[in-house]
Amino acid sequence: MGFPGVWMTESESLIYRVVPKCACSTIGQIMFYSDHGRFYDGDIHDSIEGLHKWSQDHSKPVIESAVARHAAVTFTCVRNPYARILSSFFDKIAGIQRNGRRYRGNLVPQLAQRYGIDVGSPENGFEFDQIANFRRFLLFARDTILWRRPMEPDIHWSSMSGHIGTFIANGGRYDRILFTETFDDGMAQILAGAETPVPVDLAAVPRFNESEGHGPKRAHKVGDYFDDLSRHLIWEIYKDDFQLFRYDFDDPDNRMPLSEIDLDQVHARLGQ
Repeated sequence: MGFPGVWMTESESLIYRVVPKCACSTIGQIMFYSDHGRFYDGDIHDSIEGLHKWSQDHSKPVIESAVARHAAVTFTCVRNPYARILSSFFDKIAGIQRNGRRYRGNLVPQLAQRYGIDVGSPENGFEFDQIANFRRFLLFARDTILWRRPMEPDIHWSSMSGHIGTFIANGGRYDRILFTETFDDGMAQILAGAETPVPVDLAAVPRFNESEGHGPKRAHKVGDYFDDLSRHLIWEIYKDDFQLFRYDFDDPDNRMPLSEIDLDQVHARLGQ
């Protein structure tokens, strides 16, 4: 199976397991800059040179060798599951993508037909009931993740533990898992432990949010979107994410982790 979703600097200083909706654009750009002294011109997900990616055939043996030797500081990044699933909804379901079209073409029309979801349009200023339609989306996300119907789960709302666990199950080991909510502190520690060709001044790094500005803004606080049924569904889907990555299930409005992550526990649980 190898190491899907893994990016590595060409200098083999940093290895990163991508978790969608967890600062992946910013992390990829920081990695690119740490080798080349410049940011990639465009969406780092589209790059085909300057950064090793498992999706590139020429990168696979290089990544496999570096992981086996634990040659680089190896890390990933997580985010509060409540905020992450909301971000997925507003970006991938309610928003318009960079190409000017809806995500995955006919996905939104399918959701309208099967789940009664209405997410408005640019023509009406994305006017729709955000809370009601997010909760319908949550039913759809649950169906894809637990039962793989009406489609396979999408990477943007698949569990973080699922993404992170593939790297462990195939022989990798993380040195650190950082929180999106305390990104600068966590990334600074990762860079401090790595020998990068170019120093990175984190204070000068812009936030590369490729999805921003293409859809509706969230109109309510996080907790308003989650009633008792929604929280039951969230626990069904993301129980491991809450437990392993120390997020507060009881208070959706508390975005901060409750404690540090126990890396040994993560490797033991997800390496099975």
